[in-house]
Amino acid sequence: METRQEEEKKLRVLKVAIVGDGFVGKTTLLRRYCTGLFQESRVMTIGVDFQTVVINLGGERVKLTVWDIAGQERFAFVRDSFYRGSRAVALAYDASDPKSFYDLPRWRDEVWRVVPTALLLVVATKIDLPRAVPREEAIAFARSLPGPYYETSSLAGIGVERFFFGFARRALEGARLAERREPKADRWP
Repeated sequence: METRQEEEKKLRVLKVAIVGDGFVGKTTLLRRYCTGLFQESRVMTIGVDFQTVVINLGGERVKLTVWDIAGQERFAFVRDSFYRGSRAVALAYDASDPKSFYDLPRWRDEVWRVVPTALLLVVATKIDLPRAVPREEAIAFARSLPGPYYETSSLAGIGVERFFFGFARRALEGARLAERREPKADRWP
């Protein structure tokens, strides 16, 4: 029987990031998944926050280090260093705030400037509020990346687990692609 420590060593650790405008609900989404509770966050993330979560993907367990990146412009100067090494990045927007959606191309470009190989996905938050962005438009943007599209409500708990499973699958896909691109270092006998 393996100890918990031995089991942890076998986990594949994958770095991912959630980005988007300030106050779109990135931190609340992450907290909802990690704790199962809705914890409204009115305090902005300063720079970055991160959590680790273990997800079982059909027999393969992965440990995501989820980097919750501050969306306010005043933190732009530190964000680049937090993107490095990300296998997947979720572009988050508030479904009730059109500006947050129309800013997604800027977030995509910022991420790809630092991590051009990161796989992207789009996540709508706050779908329990009146929608200001047509769902079809968001799906079209996600397809253009290309990447999957998810809808969530941290308040109601809708789509949160589905999103994180999709996020983990996307990160694992990104890691496998990176392994094919990056030659393995020569091994000493």
